[in-house]
Amino acid sequence: MIQFKNISKHFELKGQTVTALDQINLDIPDGCIFGIIGYSGAGKSTLIRLINLLERPSQGQIFINDKDFTALNARELRQERTNIGMIFQHFNLLQTKTVSENIEIPLKLLGVAKAERKKRLAELLDFIDLKHKKDAYPDELSGGQKQRVGIARALTNHPKILLCDEATSALDPQTTQSVLDLLKKINKEQGITIVMVTHEMDVIEKVCDYVAVMEHGKVIESGRTLDLFSQPQHSTTKTFIQTVLQQQLPVNILNNLENKNHNSIYSLQFLGTSAQETVVQAAIKQFDVSLNILFANMTEIDGSVIGQMFIQLLGNTAEIEKAIAFFEQHGVKVEQPGVQA
Repeated sequence: MIQFKNISKHFELKGQTVTALDQINLDIPDGCIFGIIGYSGAGKSTLIRLINLLERPSQGQIFINDKDFTALNARELRQERTNIGMIFQHFNLLQTKTVSENIEIPLKLLGVAKAERKKRLAELLDFIDLKHKKDAYPDELSGGQKQRVGIARALTNHPKILLCDEATSALDPQTTQSVLDLLKKINKEQGITIVMVTHEMDVIEKVCDYVAVMEHGKVIESGRTLDLFSQPQHSTTKTFIQTVLQQQLPVNILNNLENKNHNSIYSLQFLGTSAQETVVQAAIKQFDVSLNILFANMTEIDGSVIGQMFIQLLGNTAEIEKAIAFFEQHGVKVEQPGVQA
């Protein structure tokens, strides 16, 4: 487990003290994919760089498997860093080195024998599916291929932790998905704990088991990804989630309704599609209301499905209130949404 205990980080900038991280307390479980999301300047990249002490905290402690990294001497820290790989947004490949040579760099620095280096290189080239590019130079590769080389280089020493700092933000959506699939494969097959920084909520949705939301140097909300998507507490978290889950009814749907009363429109959020169908059908049968389904979609998060449905409820106030109470009693989140322009 990675643990941040009362972590703060201050910088001096033009004679003033800037607080990049402010009293962070956070636990990252072993073997998970943990996402850290926030807007630019939230402190997320500073936080991830503290794990391998590329940045040192101004105060607080960082524990990895109960070992206080902030108390290690230089020799001990060098040894522990061999268990931590890191990949970057801009790949950081040496332009004058081939794919094979870039991947081998960490092994050469550790003095690994040539035969062992070649064996590990062959394993990694096969794993990232770039055997056919082993003699190519970085300027001959696509962005996705460059990031795969960066991932292979980070895996050379069989790390227990892999840090990903905006690893997909420079890639197109299709390439991003292929890199995320590779990271999921690494996590599943090798049991490596992956900590990834991103500003894209769809990245969190697709791969992360847990997530921490940062703002102004603080962790404002954290937990299992499914819990944060289904029950966000902070307004910033809700804003991020709106980029993935439909939170407002498209105005063109409203314009096509005979009854355009905004107050008759409700958003229903379910866990599981079967529950969604059962509860809605039961409400239609049980209450004297007109229920029209306007829009529905599903999103899979951490192995579970979140169903989102927009409905129009028409009828007398008492029956509508009974129907809403019925939904809530069956674990359905009911809100009155805005209308998307």
